[in-house]
Amino acid sequence: MKHILINSATLLGVGSMALLAACQTQEKEQQRPNIIFIMSDDHAYQAISAYGHGLNQTPNIDRLANEGAMFTRSTVTNSISAPSRAVLLTGKHSFVNGKVDNLQPFDWDQPNFPKLMQANGYQTAMIGKIHLDGIPQGFNYSMVLPGQGDYYNPDFYIDGERVRREGYCTEIVTEETIDWIKNKRDPNKPFAVLYHQKAPHRNWLPAPKYLDLYDDVTFELPETFFDDYEGRGRAAKEQEMQIHGHAMWGHDFKLIVAPNGDSTGFHNQLNRMTPQQREDWMAAYSSENEEFIANYNDMTNEEIALWKYNRYIKDYLRTIKSVDDGVGELLDYLEESGLSENTIVVYTSDQGFYLGEHGWFDKRFMYEESFRTPILMKYPKEIKAGTVIDKLVQNLDFAPTFLDYAGIEAPEEMQGESFRKLVSGKTKEWRDFAYYTYYEYPAEHMVKRHYGVTTDRYKLIHFYYDIDEWELYDLETDPKELNNQYNNPEYAEVREMMHKKLKETRTHYGDSDELNQMYLQRYLDQISAK
Repeated sequence: MKHILINSATLLGVGSMALLAACQTQEKEQQRPNIIFIMSDDHAYQAISAYGHGLNQTPNIDRLANEGAMFTRSTVTNSISAPSRAVLLTGKHSFVNGKVDNLQPFDWDQPNFPKLMQANGYQTAMIGKIHLDGIPQGFNYSMVLPGQGDYYNPDFYIDGERVRREGYCTEIVTEETIDWIKNKRDPNKPFAVLYHQKAPHRNWLPAPKYLDLYDDVTFELPETFFDDYEGRGRAAKEQEMQIHGHAMWGHDFKLIVAPNGDSTGFHNQLNRMTPQQREDWMAAYSSENEEFIANYNDMTNEEIALWKYNRYIKDYLRTIKSVDDGVGELLDYLEESGLSENTIVVYTSDQGFYLGEHGWFDKRFMYEESFRTPILMKYPKEIKAGTVIDKLVQNLDFAPTFLDYAGIEAPEEMQGESFRKLVSGKTKEWRDFAYYTYYEYPAEHMVKRHYGVTTDRYKLIHFYYDIDEWELYDLETDPKELNNQYNNPEYAEVREMMHKKLKETRTHYGDSDELNQMYLQRYLDQISAK
């Protein structure tokens, strides 16, 4: 009997130790932060009120800046959707991960940060837009839009199966993200979810409840709207992304019939809507469209330009209102559920966007409005409320940063750097440059191939392939980048310094003219085969 009692006690001790170990493991898992990575598509920093441009109000996105940090000089490595997303997943430049343009396939088999987090105890989800071909790898759950996706009644691939959901895309993505966090994950494990909106990507179809938003406002044209591009080279002059010149009557301005009486094809967009959605849309747009068509022949060029700009910017900002609503719903849920304290929330866009500056919409250029992207983030345990970061952080840095927070070592092949210590205030040290590449030419919008480097003050850009032109800008004296100083003798020393910086940077990351030529040839072969 005594022998049995001793063994029972021993077993009880072993069981207690095992239970203690399990509890400690669970406690450790719960201590690791959750990560919610919110990304919209083409959301310009100028259209986030925390950045102070006064264009619109985004109170919920602003909460991240008020309760955490705002980055004022964050940039992208390649200002176009699919390549940008490949960079943020892999932590590698486009010329390393292989996704240099929208045509090249993306290799999901290479390491990405969700894969590494998943392999190290995190539950992961991807909900919304990813714009990369193939079934996403690294996620316990995925619900992604095919390609660009649709604003109204969108299709999704849910773990690879295509389904259509009735409703407004932005609202659906928010609802599904909160539902996954609330009901579909293992609550005993930390989680990382990519909550990625389609909005405000072209062609800017607002939600039914916001179709009339800004009807009582007339937005003034940006100062550089009628830019003549003097002082710059052929690249700025030969683009095809002018609001008043290249945007389309139907796709962009929502006219069913063009001023000349031709059908615009926009009725195809309306056909995707339910009868009620279509009725709401026509009630909001028909009267204004008819008035514009009736007055068109008597309007001046400036009056037509003002109408086009207002139709563009209002629809763009209306779609952002729904994005901001979703951020608010998510933040409210985190607070209500007790998850807020141990959850990192990041808001960003896959690139910047032109809101009429230089007369443009879209992105692609290394000029500031396209190159810069918003980053706002909160993490109460480490980030002091109201922090402002003015360093040249890039989307290249997301992957190593998230891995750092998760306690996972980033692979050597990742080229970005963790900005965890920077945003927490533990260091002020950071690189003094940012490198950029763009490859998708000839293509829509006709923005020429280029690469370049920027410091906090100067920017050097090389346009190549069908031209060979260099541009140098002094961002301190010329923040709107109107005057190319490359051939100005007063900037000779600066030019030499920036060429040296560019050479060092390309060597550092492994870029070269040979790689440019290789990707150019692949691109030309693909478009010629179509």
